[in-house]
Amino acid sequence: MTQTFDVVVIGAGPGGYIAAVRAAQLGLKTACIEGWRNPRGELALGGTCLNVGCIPSKALLASSEAFEKVSHHLDEHGISVSGAKVDIGRMQARKDAIVGKMTKGIEFLFRKNKITWLQGFGKFITGGDGYTLEVANGDRKETVQAKHVIVATGSKARHLPNVPVDNVTVCDNEGALAFDKVPKRLGVIGAGVIGLELGSVWRRLGAEVTILEALPVFLGACDEAVQKEAWKTFTKAQALAIKLGAKIEKVTVRKTGVLVDYTDDKGLAQKLECDKLVVSVGRVPNTEGLGAANVGLEVDERGFVKVDEKCRTNLPNVWAIGDVVRGPMLAHKAEDEGVMVAERIAGQKPHIDYDCIPWIIYTSPEVAWVGTSEQKAKADGIAVKTGQFPFAINGRALGTGQSQGFVKIVADAATDRVLGVHIIHAHASDLIQEAVTVMEFKGAAEDIARICHGHPTLSEVVREAALAVDKRSLNA
Repeated sequence: MTQTFDVVVIGAGPGGYIAAVRAAQLGLKTACIEGWRNPRGELALGGTCLNVGCIPSKALLASSEAFEKVSHHLDEHGISVSGAKVDIGRMQARKDAIVGKMTKGIEFLFRKNKITWLQGFGKFITGGDGYTLEVANGDRKETVQAKHVIVATGSKARHLPNVPVDNVTVCDNEGALAFDKVPKRLGVIGAGVIGLELGSVWRRLGAEVTILEALPVFLGACDEAVQKEAWKTFTKAQALAIKLGAKIEKVTVRKTGVLVDYTDDKGLAQKLECDKLVVSVGRVPNTEGLGAANVGLEVDERGFVKVDEKCRTNLPNVWAIGDVVRGPMLAHKAEDEGVMVAERIAGQKPHIDYDCIPWIIYTSPEVAWVGTSEQKAKADGIAVKTGQFPFAINGRALGTGQSQGFVKIVADAATDRVLGVHIIHAHASDLIQEAVTVMEFKGAAEDIARICHGHPTLSEVVREAALAVDKRSLNA
């Protein structure tokens, strides 16, 4: 007999598996369709994020940062180290073990919450009072019925026309996470989050890295103060060669590596020779094969499922979340949408303030921000006041040897409400969460300034930046 569920989630990435867990917690009979296979051919939950995205990249970032510290930054502590070597095989094995632990953890959550894992890839067959879905796993196919469907099919790397990706010589994020040795010369197309993170991993491990970016500005989404600090850090202190305004003309794979023909920001023809090339030019939604046309599900010209602010599609009881819908392609955004949709199906009325979703780049130092930048606020006609404070005079930062960067707060000039916070520091990803909380509760810079912060901690810099909004920093 065909199985019937209250909720069927298509996709078990961060948005999908969290949506399934929350729906099951709320007493809904829930299933989740997922057919991802790891390099060993084993079915695995977790989607791109856990398998070939967030989790493995952070593992390699940590390993490369540890090697960098041992090789170049222990002398100031009075510790002498010589002959440090990199074993890429063991480094990759550590990364794979972490990924395996995380994906098995989701399997445990499914068993704990009595969620049925439908192994395969799902698509719509028919609609009406409920929805019939097909689950295909190779030649094996089955159909299930669902009262509610949550589309959480995620995204995949966008490739350039006429640039075939084999994930051996020319790679996207998957191949760039799986190198078996450090390339002598690494080329990266795209200076976005993924390009910078992966480029910095292999630079620390010994590669000469050149990044070609089409846009004329660096990290255009960031506050200008952060842009300048990050540019100085990555190009000068860390020797990443970043070429802005680069237009890719041709990519040729040769026996000796890859040749990239491009024009620079002055329109002059240039060539880049490298051993490996990483193409990191954004991501596109996974809606091919979803069967949207079978039920009349609206998908836009770019492949995104059309939804409203509550993640409702044009069809009754069909929802869509995460990378497959509008908004930033961020795992934590997908998770929050998954919770919101599950709770709405159960009759609750949660909402998401998309202005309070943090952005994080896990370079070293990290870059994190939430809300608006100073230049964006001014362009929107909002009068603002700002406060900025450096880590260079923070005792905890100096003691840990991580004194680079600053915190900048953008507040409404009339009400003092915090509109945006921007951090560049080794621990920006953790420090930004205080700002997210304050903004979610519509707090003011004065609120942060009046709250006692532990001493000595990095969080004191957030407080000092809030004090600086009213020109009353205590330690500068």
